[in-house]
Amino acid sequence: MPSTRVVFGRGSAADLLPEVERLGLERIVVIADAGAAEVASNLIAPLGGRVAASFDGVRPHVPAEMATRARELAADARADGLLAIGGGSTTGTAKAVALTSRLPVLAVPTTYAGSEMTPVWGITSGSTKRTGRSLDVLPRTVVYDPGLLDGLPARLAATSSLNAMAHCVEALSAPASSPLIRIVALEGVKALREGLDKMAAGATRRPDELLYGAHVAGTAFGVAGSGLHHKICHVLGGRFDLAHAELHAAILPAVIEFNAPALPARMADLAASLAAADAGVGLRALYDRLRLNPTLESAGLHPADFEAAVDAVAGVLPLDNVRAVSRADVRAILESAFAGRRRT
Repeated sequence: MPSTRVVFGRGSAADLLPEVERLGLERIVVIADAGAAEVASNLIAPLGGRVAASFDGVRPHVPAEMATRARELAADARADGLLAIGGGSTTGTAKAVALTSRLPVLAVPTTYAGSEMTPVWGITSGSTKRTGRSLDVLPRTVVYDPGLLDGLPARLAATSSLNAMAHCVEALSAPASSPLIRIVALEGVKALREGLDKMAAGATRRPDELLYGAHVAGTAFGVAGSGLHHKICHVLGGRFDLAHAELHAAILPAVIEFNAPALPARMADLAASLAAADAGVGLRALYDRLRLNPTLESAGLHPADFEAAVDAVAGVLPLDNVRAVSRADVRAILESAFAGRRRT
């Protein structure tokens, strides 16, 4: 079974050559999103002639046509490995290539997505996002350099961290959850909450706890798998092309509040990791401290599309969840996520 080598520390991405050599790579395809283009240019400079080609056609939710282009580029370049520098969509694109080519992936995250620690892939065809699990897509090496994220805009840093927290919350309730994974997940929530509180207090650089928390979150999610939260987000993200991190941040409180009655002990543990008496209240309070009010509308869902959103999620019922989910429940969850702090 493949395992992932993890390198963590400020400045750790400055010299990737030893990690490339460790993997025995001679012809690398570099995959980087537009936001990480300058960072990627600096990081690959020491690799010299080992860079066989570069792909910058990264798009949210990994459209099938972009996955095909990246796969064709890797084949034409006779690549023997992939270097992903960027956020979750970048890692997702590398995974799409690895899924069919089985090329090893070296990931350098520049957001708190956590995808780099999971064997989960996703590709969107038309308005439908397909997901699956394969050890072929699990990165062989992940280099976490917190310094690369110091320039991340505050709102994206916050919503991306909350996306990571959603991985932890899913690991508490997903079908494959276990006592050990729940311990890991709660550690991730604690680290992310502490990092976000430092941001809220005016930290001058992005706290290292956020990237550590994202790593822990991805590890827990990779084992436990997805639940209600991610099912909703995958449906809506693929159908309406919504902003990924903003969407997860909008949905998270509503799903916690919906599942809480079915998991009182685990929600009490979650509340403790949020330094609160109640998990839902504690998460909303964290949003308030961050002056953040993510909603489905801020993620890109037009009010006129709300009914279509309900239909889309209701269309994949029944869902495997700790609490039965009806169409009325879907509506209530989405109404809460659409209202955000304006909810009654």
